[in-house]
Amino acid sequence: MGKALVGNHIRKLRFNRNEMTQQQLADKVGVTRQTIVALEKGNYSPSLELAFRIALAFNLPLEEVFFYGENSEEG
Repeated sequence: MGKALVGNHIRKLRFNRNEMTQQQLADKVGVTRQTIVALEKGNYSPSLELAFRIALAFNLPLEEVFFYGENSEEG
């Protein structure tokens, strides 16, 4: 069985939102830019609260921002 992980579409969503910067998203959800970088690289899985705040920042349901599964390499 492969490694299960939480993936996300944050980078793609930022660019679809008038090229929102990592800092703008970080400010909107109350974290550092480094946290957004780590999330986008898949080095960090957010808390449930942070995941909801990010989804709300994009005005999207949670499952349209984050996904879970083995070898989650959705693009």
